[in-house]
Amino acid sequence: MTKIYLGVKEGKLAACPSSPNCVSTQTKKHDKQMAPLPFTQDLATSKDLIKQLLNRMERTTIESESDDYIHSIIQTKWLRFKDDVEFYFDSEEKVIHFRSASRVGYSDLGVNNKRMKAFSEQYEEMRRGQT
Repeated sequence: MTKIYLGVKEGKLAACPSSPNCVSTQTKKHDKQMAPLPFTQDLATSKDLIKQLLNRMERTTIESESDDYIHSIIQTKWLRFKDDVEFYFDSEEKVIHFRSASRVGYSDLGVNNKRMKAFSEQYEEMRRGQT
């Protein structure tokens, strides 16, 4: 089994595995693909908005952060599984790429997809309020 890396390598987050428990803005697989988030004003403002949203979420911790990257862990409510949620701030394209994936198991019953759709909607609401 190939170990999945976390972080950004050559401008890319890790690829989603073949299992259905992952979504990403950088995948070509239609069933796992989501749209990246646009920057709000600049990198610092965009990063701050992402951190604000993560800090509002239950069972969520920010594990690591660099200039263009945030790694958070979200623990599922009932079985306490851990999901890795990563954000890559692409300053060239002025977008935020993300990847949300379960660490274990095969199916997540669409949890990562639902979570990131809701997250994207909340980000857009906050972003519109700042412009």
